[in-house]
Amino acid sequence: MRVTLSVLCLSAFPAFGFVNKGNSSSRSTASTLTMGILDSILGGLGLPRNNYPDPCVMGDESIMSKKAHGTSETPVQSNLRWNCDQKTADNICNFNRHYAEYRGYWESTTFLEEEAATAEITFYDSNTGKPLFVAPRGRSMLDFIKETKSHGWPSFRDSEVIWDDVRVLPGGEAVSTDGTHLGHNLPDAMGNRYCINLVSVAGRPLDDKESD
Repeated sequence: MRVTLSVLCLSAFPAFGFVNKGNSSSRSTASTLTMGILDSILGGLGLPRNNYPDPCVMGDESIMSKKAHGTSETPVQSNLRWNCDQKTADNICNFNRHYAEYRGYWESTTFLEEEAATAEITFYDSNTGKPLFVAPRGRSMLDFIKETKSHGWPSFRDSEVIWDDVRVLPGGEAVSTDGTHLGHNLPDAMGNRYCINLVSVAGRPLDDKESD
């Protein structure tokens, strides 16, 4: 039922993404479902929310309680990797629970240019600099890029998640333990698939931040 609902919903509803052009910020529509609409649909239908199987680590709503800066204690870093837009990142990471960067945003950054030849990439929280994902693991970089292109957002599997600092809420929202909105878990026939905003995981590691 979970997979069937995901497929049906993805084809039936529009998406909204945060876009920043110059100094202005707006929302743009896209042809695919916003990560998070599935959560609202399940609630509206009165269907139970999910408890995802191991190794997925579940969290609760208290993680996303109001803090000093939206759902986090601090804004995003000022020097995000891959030329990701700081304002867009701050909106999505700290003042948002349902919306996403637009589909394919990651291809508008320098990600592919910088990382295509990298064997394994560590993705850091854009707020805190803590490591959240490492990819590819258990597959090639070509496979990781192919799946990411297919869905429009960086897509991680269970073995690529650093569970010390990542949680999934019962509605499927993926968050960091510090309150950063990351994206959503949208399982498919292969298992859990963590559909993540690049702007949420474009941080620099803690030692890099300290040396700036």
